[in-house]
Amino acid sequence: MFADIYFGKRVLVTGHTGFKGSWLTFWLSRLGAQVFGLALHPDTRPCHFQLLDLPIQSVFADIRDIRALVKAIQAIQPDIVFHLAAQPLVRRSYRKPVETFATNVMGTIHLYEACRKLDAVRAIVTITSDKCYENKEWVWGYRENDPMGGFDPYSASKGCAELMTASYRRSYFDLDQYGITHHTLVATARAGNVIGGGDWGEDRLIPDIARATAKQRPVILRNPSAIRPWQHVLDPLSGYLLLGQKLLEGKKNHADAYNFGPSPDNSMTVKQVAQQFKVHWSDMTYELHSDNDQPHEAGLLRLDCARANSLLNWRPVWDSSLSLEKTAVWYKQYYSKSKVLTHQDFEDYTLTAYGKKMCWITNSSGQ
Repeated sequence: MFADIYFGKRVLVTGHTGFKGSWLTFWLSRLGAQVFGLALHPDTRPCHFQLLDLPIQSVFADIRDIRALVKAIQAIQPDIVFHLAAQPLVRRSYRKPVETFATNVMGTIHLYEACRKLDAVRAIVTITSDKCYENKEWVWGYRENDPMGGFDPYSASKGCAELMTASYRRSYFDLDQYGITHHTLVATARAGNVIGGGDWGEDRLIPDIARATAKQRPVILRNPSAIRPWQHVLDPLSGYLLLGQKLLEGKKNHADAYNFGPSPDNSMTVKQVAQQFKVHWSDMTYELHSDNDQPHEAGLLRLDCARANSLLNWRPVWDSSLSLEKTAVWYKQYYSKSKVLTHQDFEDYTLTAYGKKMCWITNSSGQ
C-alpha cells in the first residue's frame, strides 16, 4: 500500500491515543513503519488504543508544553508527522474555550516550531476539521478555498489552525525554497464526522448510542435533524496516508489543504443514523429531546472533495450504510462478546479497496 513509502520510516502521530489516532497507528504499524506516538494519557475507559496493544513507542506529553514537545520530537527525529492531537469536541469548547484555543492553535504552532528546526522532518500532515469553514448552512459542499470561520470556539480554533498553517507554509516552509533552504512539505486535511469501532469520546453520537444500548437505556438525540457527511474512519485515514505519501515523495504541488469526505448522497440526519444503527443492533432505542438551551451546533455541513479526487485520485471506499453496519456490529460484538473487530474491519476494508482498484493499493507485483 502507498508504494511502500512508510516501510521503515520514522512516523510520529500526535494524538495517537484518540479514536482516529489509534486507527492510524494501527494502519501504520501494518505498513511496517517505525511508529511513535505523542499524546496525553487516554481519558476514556475503555480505550481503543489500549485494546489494540500496538508495538509502538509512546510519549505522554501535552502539546501546550513547548519544551516537552521539542524535547520529544528531537529525540524521535521523525521523517513525517501526522498531527491529530486536539481538543476535538464542540460542546466542551463552550465550557473550556481557553483550553480549546491553546491546544488546537498554540499546540499546532508548537509542533511547527519544533519541526522546522529539524532536518529529519520531510512532511507534516495536520488534521483539522470540516468545521473550519464559515458555515452558511447551504446545501452544496465547501471547497478548500472557501472562507475560514466558526461559530463555536472549537470550529473557530480549527479555522485559526488552517490560517496559521498557511502562514507557516509561506513564511518557513516556502514551496519556492523547497530543497534549497528547507526540506519539509506541509499539508492540512479536513474531514467530516467519522464513525467506526473504538470511539468512546463524550458528546458524540455513535459512542452515546453504544454506551446507552450496552446499559439498556435509550439514547437521547438532541439534534435529530442535523445533517452530516458520515464516513468510516478508515476512509479519511486512507486520504491522510495518500497525502503523506505524496509529500514524502517530494511532490510540492500537493502541499495544500484537502477535504476528505463521503459522496454527497451519503449525508444523513442524526435520526437516520440512529435508525440504521438499530437495524444492526436491535437492542438500541432512542428518544428525541428538543432543548432550546442547547449550545449552537451546525445544522447542515457538506464537503466538496473534488481537489482530493482530481489531484490525489482519492475516493471513499465504504458508503455510509456499510460504514454504519460495520460500526454497529463492532460495538455489539465488543459489549456482548468482548471481541475487538478492528483487525477484521481493516482486512475487509482493504479487500474492498483492492476490488475497487483504489490508487493506493496494488497486488504484490505492483500492478
